[in-house]
Amino acid sequence: MQENRKSVAIYCRLSEEDRNKLHQEDDSLSIQNQKSMLVSYAVENGWDIYQIYSDDDYTGADRNRPAFNQVLRDAEEGKFNILLCKSQSRFTRELELVEKYLHGLFPVWGIRFIGLVDNADTDNQGNKKSRQINGLVNEWYLEDMSASIKEVLTDRRKKGFHIGSFAAYGYKKDPNQKGHLLPDEEAAAVVRDIFKWYAEGTGKSEIARRLNKRGIPNPTEYKRQKGIRKGGASQSRSTLWQYFSIADILENEVYAGNLVQGRYGSVSYKTKKNKPRPREEWIRVEHTHEPIIEGELWDKVQEILAERARPGWNGQTGIFARKVRCMNCGYVMRSHKRDKYRYLRCSTRCLKADACIGSFISQRELEETVLQELRKITEKYLDMDMAERQIRLVDAEKDEINYCRKEKERTDKKLLAHEKAIKTLYLDRVNGVITVEQYLKLSAEFRKDIEDGGNYSALLQERIDKLMATRSQEKSKRQLLSRYARVEKLSFEIVNTFIEYIEVGKREGGTAKNKNSTIPIVIHWRF
Repeated sequence: MQENRKSVAIYCRLSEEDRNKLHQEDDSLSIQNQKSMLVSYAVENGWDIYQIYSDDDYTGADRNRPAFNQVLRDAEEGKFNILLCKSQSRFTRELELVEKYLHGLFPVWGIRFIGLVDNADTDNQGNKKSRQINGLVNEWYLEDMSASIKEVLTDRRKKGFHIGSFAAYGYKKDPNQKGHLLPDEEAAAVVRDIFKWYAEGTGKSEIARRLNKRGIPNPTEYKRQKGIRKGGASQSRSTLWQYFSIADILENEVYAGNLVQGRYGSVSYKTKKNKPRPREEWIRVEHTHEPIIEGELWDKVQEILAERARPGWNGQTGIFARKVRCMNCGYVMRSHKRDKYRYLRCSTRCLKADACIGSFISQRELEETVLQELRKITEKYLDMDMAERQIRLVDAEKDEINYCRKEKERTDKKLLAHEKAIKTLYLDRVNGVITVEQYLKLSAEFRKDIEDGGNYSALLQERIDKLMATRSQEKSKRQLLSRYARVEKLSFEIVNTFIEYIEVGKREGGTAKNKNSTIPIVIHWRF
């Protein structure tokens, strides 16, 4: 780069799917317009264009945008000294990234950022606050957009439409009616066999063995063969039926003609990770599509499942029901009794060609391990809550609440002043101080300011309410953890509240009598 010669990188982004593309590789019309506008601006200012970076069909909250990450790497290496975008929101909609790059790293790297349409310019210190406010508004936009999408999806679920990338095994998507399911007769026949065999007394592992012996691919492999899904796990795990696959089918109401959706929800609009939702939040709608399993057979199977799931002996059996999986093959480990002791072990009968090494653990040992880890987590969380979390809540959320309240108060005062000004203008018109034309022009301007200010005030109040709700949720979480901080004995309620599932491996270093031996245990918590 020549000394004193400005070199500019142009970054463009389109977040919506482009319907104007003739080919998948073509740039969209919107991207072309952005490039044309930004190139013209760079030429007018006599800047050398280092490179044009383009992300098509990406949101401003996606941190994995390929061109976005490349432009950051090149900026750090000093390959240009100006980054030009249509607007700040085209670069990012996250306030965190605005602060990190525009106000943090870019000045260190010697990069000037310019957002052409919204006048964002890091060389102009006077508009730093406006850039921060833009970042805050963009952040709210992301949050509101996420909430709007969730509302639409929730409404469609409540109306009985299927929401999901793939239909359940045994069904296919109706090509003529979006959100409607039709039986896939080839797979539906397998589902009917599963229910019939189980109602006749055949166990889940034996059903899996029968299907594997017949060479019937499991749901994942079936969809892959039909071109519905791509990729997958290794051959031994992607083609064979397993115990928990049968269990999932037997409990899924979709086969009775009902839709149960919304079992999982996103952790945050900033991440694609999901977490389980409480059963009371699930959305259940009956008679949404043609059932594969008739009512009488469905009811019979559910009665058998309920009977076999009942706790027995000392009432402790079942606290880990369907929660414990073999670390090697993924099977749900089954509960057994030997003398007066209970234990969990992996059943490998349906993995004939690729036998599992077999995981095994006593229920008492697993209970002790889970109890110890639960205590550690609750104590650590509560300790952090008393220090770091409390500081974060006070210093971050409280500051933002105070900022929003002050900004709302200032905006509301301005609205009152504008309303008073309109009344004064009316009196001036009546008294002949101003003409009718002047009154109409000035009052229209004030009314436009009142409308904009009212929307801004409502947005601020909505943000305050959300922040207050977040603090309330944090308080509820702390209360829940405090309740179980010193628990002495596990129960099904505790396990189901805190644990998604547990993986157990084969004992390492000897036998159960060897004090130095250990069993690998990985607990997947719900939080």
